[in-house]
Amino acid sequence: MTHVIACIDGSRAAQAVCDGAAWAAEALDAPVTLLHVLDPPRYSGEPNLSGSLGLGTRENLLTELVELEGRINRLALEEGKLLLKAARERALFHGLSNVEVRQRHGDLLEALTDLEDQTRLLVIGKQGEAHTGSSQLGDNVERVIRAMHQPVLVVVGEFALPRSVMLAFDNSATTRKGVDMIATSPLLKKVSCHLVSVNGSGYQAREGLAWAEQRLREQGHDVVSAALNGDVDTQLHGYQADHDMDMIIMGAYGHSRVREFLIGSTTDRMIRKARVPLLILR
Repeated sequence: MTHVIACIDGSRAAQAVCDGAAWAAEALDAPVTLLHVLDPPRYSGEPNLSGSLGLGTRENLLTELVELEGRINRLALEEGKLLLKAARERALFHGLSNVEVRQRHGDLLEALTDLEDQTRLLVIGKQGEAHTGSSQLGDNVERVIRAMHQPVLVVVGEFALPRSVMLAFDNSATTRKGVDMIATSPLLKKVSCHLVSVNGSGYQAREGLAWAEQRLREQGHDVVSAALNGDVDTQLHGYQADHDMDMIIMGAYGHSRVREFLIGSTTDRMIRKARVPLLILR
């Protein structure tokens, strides 16, 4: 059975990540794995002892630094255990019974790659411990979304049960897959869905939107569709705010890294400006 994997750290987003993971796990009838990764660069660093230090002084400082690093690592380990304990208690409070905790040393992406064959959905906060601005992204968010092959739920602010979702529909294979997921997955059963197309024109775009509407209505969803023009992320965020959508669903990184370097990534801009959770499809 595949798991809902929730990435837990010491940020304010940790509680919302727990809540989002609990919602998904209950809907999918899947176990939850709460994952905390100790990132070595955060807890250790190479000392700069260059200069006019004498040999004896330098050796004494090195010894003290090694001891200090050991204490920091032990404290970080204990901090992680406490974070996981609190997260597990929060998940159990939501009524879950199958909750596993894991603590790993190393890189978050490597840890998630090792767990990929066990992952049904990944839940991660928009911001980590070092980020507090609403437009900032955590260091690992883009890396994780690009690398994962499963859907990623990016949690923003406090998590609330979604009553309505907005699918950024561009008639691509990924977003058509998203329509099927909304239609058939227990995760969003019968939730109201707005299909929003930006700068889509022509017969194929209209046909795709009509197909998506029919597919969702067949499964009992209330459907609203809209065709907009203009800057993609501005139009999508504006629609979400105007219609009080609880969640945005979209595909990820549809262009090459070179093109994104030159003109920027719509996915990154959407996440940076998000005020509600985003379910990113792969």
